Amino acid sequence: MTSTPTELDTRGLEVPGAVLTYDVRPGPAGAPVLFLVGSPMGAEGFGTLAGHFPDRTVVTYDVRGAGRSRRTDGAPTNTPEEHADDLSAVIDAVGGGPVDLFATSGGAINALTLVARRPEQVRTLVAHEPPAVRYVPDAAEASAATHAIGEAYRQGGRGPGMAAFIRLVGHRGPVTAELAGPAPDPAVFGLPTEDDGSRDDPLLSQNLLSSTHVEFDLAALRAAPTRVVVAVGEASEGQLARRGGEGVAAALGTTPVLFPGDHGGFMGEEFGQRGEPEAFAARLREVLDGGVTDGVA
Repeated sequence: MTSTPTELDTRGLEVPGAVLTYDVRPGPAGAPVLFLVGSPMGAEGFGTLAGHFPDRTVVTYDVRGAGRSRRTDGAPTNTPEEHADDLSAVIDAVGGGPVDLFATSGGAINALTLVARRPEQVRTLVAHEPPAVRYVPDAAEASAATHAIGEAYRQGGRGPGMAAFIRLVGHRGPVTAELAGPAPDPAVFGLPTEDDGSRDDPLLSQNLLSSTHVEFDLAALRAAPTRVVVAVGEASEGQLARRGGEGVAAALGTTPVLFPGDHGGFMGEEFGQRGEPEAFAARLREVLDGGVTDGVA
């Protein structure tokens, strides 16, 4: 099910330490609310996926410090708890929930943190590939490689930082010591080799370490009335984000549900990384409608 583009209702929301911008695509009167959330990727990554849910009111937003949402407190980094509070505030602003929530990557980290704190706000959470390094068997190596990305960024700027990031997220299998070594040549990935001096990148500076090194309140998540479904990409087997999702599911005592595509399987033409949006949306609808039993891959 797809729709013609719906005119966005773009709104602002002031929260402690930030001003958030979010978009509402109104559905029919009384339609259930579906949030589509990433981090640090914002609303612009969900245009295609949103179009597959014309029967729902779809809400997307830019996380603090990224896109159209800005921090007002001058803090250099964000935490999953801050993002969870922001998400909670946006849910309250559109009616208070409970809502259904699809959250991917760092957004899945933030959404799991929200459910542990405010479970009454979320009916069903589909947490897609949360890159939580503490929940993989090679946690020490994964942590070292992630810290090496941050160090490459601090020393050389965005080019080396993104080169190290791409090397890690594209790797399949256990993380090796080599992935914590010097960053590859940025030019190999078509990245800039000159350092522009900035150190405020939403991914590499503001969210990378705090998001990937989160520790969830597993007892609260297990006790929550929210239906929590961990999703992983069929095409991302062995990659760290999928392995993080598998580890989180295991910690919760469930089995992840397979979704089409890889880490960006929901995307259309956003960022030039087309996934399998039609099949992905169909799978998401099936899960939200209860047609996929939790714990069945």
